[in-house]
Amino acid sequence: MSAWPQLRESRTIRAGRAPGTVVRCGLVDTMLADLSVSVVYFFERRLDEELLTAGLARALERLPVFAGRLRTVDGRLEIVCDDSGVPVDSYDVDETLAEAMGRVTMPSARLADPVEAAAGRAGGLPLFTVRVSRLADGGTALGCSWHHAVGDVQTFTLLMRAWSAAVEGAELPPAELVEDQDAFLRGVLPAEDCGRPGFRLPEPAEAEQLGREVAGALRSNRTVQVYFGPAEVDRMRQEFGARAGRRLSTGDVLCAHVVSSVRELDGDEEVRWLTVPVNVRRPLGLSADLVGNLLSEIHLPWAPKEGPPALAAALRAAVEDFTGEHLNLRANLGFLESIGRERFADCVPLGFDPGRRRFTFSNWSGFGAYGIAFGGQRPVFFSPAANLPLPWVSWLVEGFEGSGYLFTVVLPAKLAGRLRGAEGRAVLHRFRDPADVLPAAAGSVPKVV
Repeated sequence: MSAWPQLRESRTIRAGRAPGTVVRCGLVDTMLADLSVSVVYFFERRLDEELLTAGLARALERLPVFAGRLRTVDGRLEIVCDDSGVPVDSYDVDETLAEAMGRVTMPSARLADPVEAAAGRAGGLPLFTVRVSRLADGGTALGCSWHHAVGDVQTFTLLMRAWSAAVEGAELPPAELVEDQDAFLRGVLPAEDCGRPGFRLPEPAEAEQLGREVAGALRSNRTVQVYFGPAEVDRMRQEFGARAGRRLSTGDVLCAHVVSSVRELDGDEEVRWLTVPVNVRRPLGLSADLVGNLLSEIHLPWAPKEGPPALAAALRAAVEDFTGEHLNLRANLGFLESIGRERFADCVPLGFDPGRRRFTFSNWSGFGAYGIAFGGQRPVFFSPAANLPLPWVSWLVEGFEGSGYLFTVVLPAKLAGRLRGAEGRAVLHRFRDPADVLPAAAGSVPKVV
């Protein structure tokens, strides 16, 4: 068998009926509409692909946006729930489970089929793709990619829960479409927010530089994955909490620890900004079943001399006072009205500022990545996949078999090399004890630091 994936079957999965619902994308949906998100679930044994595709068809009835297509009407991006379908490609791959897990973030891994986000805006292209890879030792890699205009990680989780329930013969969870997100938000947002929009209009010279960053991302950047065991994280939380004088979450301390470790290895003592996307469903008291990009963000300045516990404490305070100090969705709508919708395409999110080494940290833990099952099998590993490796972007999710945490970060190539080296491992794992027991899979994937 060739080392390259060999296509075994290609099909398009549809729900079998088109509701015809038209979803008018909101401001956040549109801002993210040039991006797709790709992830891969790994299973120890073969998945029944007939059950898998039949379950997907049922899930698409509940979340028809994933089987729809985009269009633009009067300058507004829309998703037409026309049941055009989801392409599912099945491959045979001459790699073991451990080898595939180790290569998941490499552009050459080919374990997911990234949705063509920018081209998809013009219509006619899928908004969700699935790749099933049968591995050489009997394992399976299930790669999923979705168009960010469809929704955030919470929305994707709704689809995966529905898909899992359909395969397992359980009742499908609810999902609520928002047919006009901007109108919906105007009705539920506080009258005032922080007043600072989450995007900006760059000057022409900066816009050109940002374009070069995107064009050269594959050549210039590398993705590093770091596994933190449960005991290691507990020690970190205890020390940071004691020094900060308050309770801190796992996300707080891991974000602060990795950001500060990267700064230390980079010899960077400047004040830098950190951007943290926030799912606004909970702070606004909204249903967890809402579909779409219900996101705002926290923006924090931090100097390395303040120490990681101070950053963790600042992040915890920002989360606790999010609606009062950081919520900006009404400010976004006001800014769009002030510049005119025709100029929106020239805007960039505040979090995308690689020239100033602005970190973005997305916490995916707690979304239930390891809670799904197909044919009784739960994933042994879940990871973001290679898509567009923009620097200073990071994600956190539970680790192997749901134990511990996996931190994925994209950095300039030389700095990524430092993280992978002996010095980097020592700095990143300063809270690990040699006696700590790690999951067996952690030792079988050497590319995970």
